Amino acid sequence: MNCKEATLTMASQIKDLLQEIDAADYARPLDIFKGATLGQHVRHIIDFYRCLLRDTGMGIVDYANRERETDVETDPGYAIHALIEITGKVETLQEQQSIQVLADFSSQPDESRPLVLSSIGRELMFAYDHAVHHLAMIRIGLRTAFPELVFDENLGVAPSTLKYRAHINAEG
Repeated sequence: MNCKEATLTMASQIKDLLQEIDAADYARPLDIFKGATLGQHVRHIIDFYRCLLRDTGMGIVDYANRERETDVETDPGYAIHALIEITGKVETLQEQQSIQVLADFSSQPDESRPLVLSSIGRELMFAYDHAVHHLAMIRIGLRTAFPELVFDENLGVAPSTLKYRAHINAEG
């Protein structure tokens, strides 16, 4: 599986989840998230993919310059459409294409931001890993706030962890 295929798989997993979540629950502030919502985590995942797609033509990706579109975090149907749009655009990318990332390590507005050399494939891998991380948090929120909701048991679990578990179970 290459980086583009992994992105399509990730988007499909998120879309499947979004089809199971009621809009009110999606936008409900959760104590386990200190008032953040499932939708805000999904929006954050989408933001990173959108930044990459928006900036590839300029050759410099700036993940700190996100739109933070509130419709994505309040309407699961809107988020699904955003994911469909992302997957369509991802398919047109060239993974080997060089790109730079404008890094952001400081909260100080006047601090300089270094440029880091990367590739489209590497940035798709970053966005994928970032999505897995947020899906793991979403999973915690779902288990805590909506224990009756049925969703993919592998949601938010890294492929390496799934392989490790399968290996342990096979030895077992």
